[in-house]
Amino acid sequence: MRPRADLIAAADVLTVAGVARTVERRAGTDARPILRLTGCATRTDAEALRGQDLLAPRSLAAPLEDDEYWPEDLEGCDVVDGDRRVGVVERLLAYPSCELLEVRRDEGGPLLVPMVRDAIRGVDVAARVIEIDLAFLGEA
Repeated sequence: MRPRADLIAAADVLTVAGVARTVERRAGTDARPILRLTGCATRTDAEALRGQDLLAPRSLAAPLEDDEYWPEDLEGCDVVDGDRRVGVVERLLAYPSCELLEVRRDEGGPLLVPMVRDAIRGVDVAARVIEIDLAFLGEA
């Protein structure tokens, strides 16, 4: 996933490798920003962070549409088909055609559920429950 330059440009604090760091200086371009972060005074300090995600506060992102979700809000949700518990969401996978929920089933191997209306009946992030249609997935 490519960094969102607009979020990086707007953030005064970024989380890198699990540590919140204040942006002390910005340079470069929007497409290729160069940042100086607290606790990262030398080139060696910067090299140690290479490849780590830069996380901006969620409050800086545009609001999500009704059928959009943050991956971390879906991870750990119970997955059910009606009254039947299927498993727990391990992670969200980004594929070219659509995102997929990787579900660790209570019984059997992993289940991949496409994030499409036919496969997913409902998502209740507050209740931590996702209802799917196993028949549509050929699993009933």
